Amino acid sequence: MENQENIDQMTTLSQVMNKLSERGIKREFRMNENCEMKFENSEKIYTPSELTVLKTYRFEGDSNPDDNAVLYVVKDDAGNRGMIIDSYGADSNYSGDKFDEFLRDIPVHESDEFNF
Repeated sequence: MENQENIDQMTTLSQVMNKLSERGIKREFRMNENCEMKFENSEKIYTPSELTVLKTYRFEGDSNPDDNAVLYVVKDDAGNRGMIIDSYGADSNYSGDKFDEFLRDIPVHESDEFNF
């Protein structure tokens, strides 16, 4: 059963990012202009099979539907953990279908470690 108190406290993207930072997750996986997924401050190019989504958080703006975002907690095969952040809807961070296709192909293994 989920703890309603924690759900109410963790309502914004910045709150979740702060909590993840406290747990050592501070870096991002980002797709560059060549549609290559890289870990922040690294030159390694990832395929979806080298990553695992551990947790997905969705944020929806109450007053503006453009304030929608998704944060994915991701782990690579070497054990590095980071996040992928994307606003969704009309204001997506990434244009084209490559990013969405990449995300759909990442295996998902939800972890209770990030239920806060």
